[in-house]
Amino acid sequence: MSEEKKDILTAEDVRELQPLYAAVISALKEVYDPEIPVNIYDLGLIYELTINKAHEVSILMTFTAPNCPMADQVMMEVQQGVEGVPGVAKCTIELTFEPEWDRSMLSEEARVELGLDYEEDDYGKLNDE
Repeated sequence: MSEEKKDILTAEDVRELQPLYAAVISALKEVYDPEIPVNIYDLGLIYELTINKAHEVSILMTFTAPNCPMADQVMMEVQQGVEGVPGVAKCTIELTFEPEWDRSMLSEEARVELGLDYEEDDYGKLNDE
């Protein structure tokens, strides 16, 4: 079997990984942006979350601003939180700023927490207010 096909998840694999996926999301929801009182998952800072058959987690994430002074601390909290989930073999994190984060990436929970109204929102950056 080719290396590429070995990494393709079957429907059974997906069902088996669902509880682990949910646990990883819960761990991500425990990490908060230091300047905004909302967790990084609901802020929309997690662009991609994948888990392979070996239970290795890969995360593609961003920050609300490229010059976030607490970026290293937040990434360390993500790494430790995810690797602390039972069943996770390892976690790799890639940082990106494409696409640039904006308010449209907020979850409904984050919008409520921050008191944002869809109709009045111009999808500007929180840091630019």
